[in-house]
Amino acid sequence: MSALFSSYTLKDVTLRNRIAVPPMCQYMAEEGVPNDWHQTHYTSIARGGAGLVIVEATAVSPEGRITPNCTGLWNDEQAEAFKPIVAGIKKGGAVAGIQIGHAGRKASSERPWDGGDHIAENDPRGWEIISPSATAFGANLQRTPTAMSKNDIQRVQQDFVASAERARDLGFEWLELHFAHGYLGQSFFSPHANQRDDEYGGSFENRARFLIETVRAVREVWPDNLPLTARFGVIEFDSNDEAQLKESAELTKLLKAEGLDFLSVSISFSTPDANIPWAPGFTAPIAQRIREEAGIPVTSAWGLGEPEIAEKAIADKQMDLVMVGRAHLANPHWPYHAAKVLKVSDPSWVLPASYAHWLERY
Repeated sequence: MSALFSSYTLKDVTLRNRIAVPPMCQYMAEEGVPNDWHQTHYTSIARGGAGLVIVEATAVSPEGRITPNCTGLWNDEQAEAFKPIVAGIKKGGAVAGIQIGHAGRKASSERPWDGGDHIAENDPRGWEIISPSATAFGANLQRTPTAMSKNDIQRVQQDFVASAERARDLGFEWLELHFAHGYLGQSFFSPHANQRDDEYGGSFENRARFLIETVRAVREVWPDNLPLTARFGVIEFDSNDEAQLKESAELTKLLKAEGLDFLSVSISFSTPDANIPWAPGFTAPIAQRIREEAGIPVTSAWGLGEPEIAEKAIADKQMDLVMVGRAHLANPHWPYHAAKVLKVSDPSWVLPASYAHWLERY
């Protein structure tokens, strides 16, 4: 039996296999409201056979959007538009998840295919950006953010709580907090972004405080029987890797103690000077280390789109799920492709019958 195609249970949620589709920004919403594009996109991927489909990074407030075209979950209109998407994912046989987050100093940006730069400050499409400190990211994101007050911190944490409540009420069964990729949660933990001298900056304990408090607050409203997870950049690749991994494992333990059930291991992306060693499955050993040191189930993405690599990551217990993103964009029925490559005895069961009949018959 293929390890990749074994079921996986966490809390009261069971996935039909170990294949998960990570949150991938579509940049197709208007005023945070998803539309027909999102409906077709998520329904088709769920129907393709993945066990878990996580909706793209969804902002907890207007200022938290990466671009003007990001999805949001801060009002009733957005929540109403998500209802058929949740239903479509579930009807396709997958578990419906959503990632909620705040873009911090990387907010108010153009879409990637429009350059990805910060929107000019005098452009009415943009907005004020905030971060733990008034420190710009650099590269093509040159705007200096406003340093957050303690009132700002509490407000944003309550925005996370409110979005989590909406996700709960919509029927999402897997919640992921976005603490990665140089966005707000990551920025609090990263010395590259956090230059504060109060209880939210400086020491490990202080830099971890925002993330711990946010998990604690969301845990109070998210159902105990459903997975509360986070995507967290555990390493910067800035020459201080070992110290960062030790801190990240320690923080993960603290988050687990607050009720975090699962971690998606990723890269920090807090500095444009990082030297990332891109290669197929290169995060798998890192995920395994966090899994073993923090004692928490994990997943990861980045270069897991070859079925043999994905299978090995699960079989070798490097991770509990594999996040397969771009391969699903190229082929929404990637699980069927993987089943054929891995010689699963009857690969047709991962497809809708109306597809499997024709693909397996002739």
